[in-house]
Amino acid sequence: MSQMQPDPIDVTVVFLEMKAPPSSYPPAPYNRQIALLKTSNIPLHYYRYLTDRVGRKWHWVNSLRKSDEELDAELHREGREISVLYLDGAPAGFFDINRISLEISDLAFFGMMEHAMGQGLGRWFLGAAIAACWATRPQLVTVQTCTLDHPAALPLYQKLGFTPVGQSRETIRPMSFEERSDSVMR
Repeated sequence: MSQMQPDPIDVTVVFLEMKAPPSSYPPAPYNRQIALLKTSNIPLHYYRYLTDRVGRKWHWVNSLRKSDEELDAELHREGREISVLYLDGAPAGFFDINRISLEISDLAFFGMMEHAMGQGLGRWFLGAAIAACWATRPQLVTVQTCTLDHPAALPLYQKLGFTPVGQSRETIRPMSFEERSDSVMR
């Protein structure tokens, strides 16, 4: 049975940047079993799984709509760095850095799965992502968020040192259940 395509959603995208690394980073929670592992040659199915589990509620659809060839070319090139957060031995979130050039690192994706939210990990995890962005000593670190993202996203980015520099209006076309299933089950 065919399902109807969900209605498009208009969003405001906010572009943020950071021109110098923070003087300090939030400490790791001391009472949690957490691990942050940098991937190497991440399997496409695992990246799609992470994107779906972290971004389903926020309508992260762009990567899920890409063909295997497009996604492979994007993820497995020099300058791409993906790290996965584990909580109590299970995946709990990820961040994806796109090193656009020697001068610019973009925090392309950052997020946690629902079971990890509210556990005191967000500030530390974002701090770890920011530290990874600055590891290659770029001149600028960028990130964007939109009105569909978690309500704490923009304030947290700002609290950890990002400054809004612009915004735009975009339309997101949510995925139907069938389209999402086809993508994640590849």
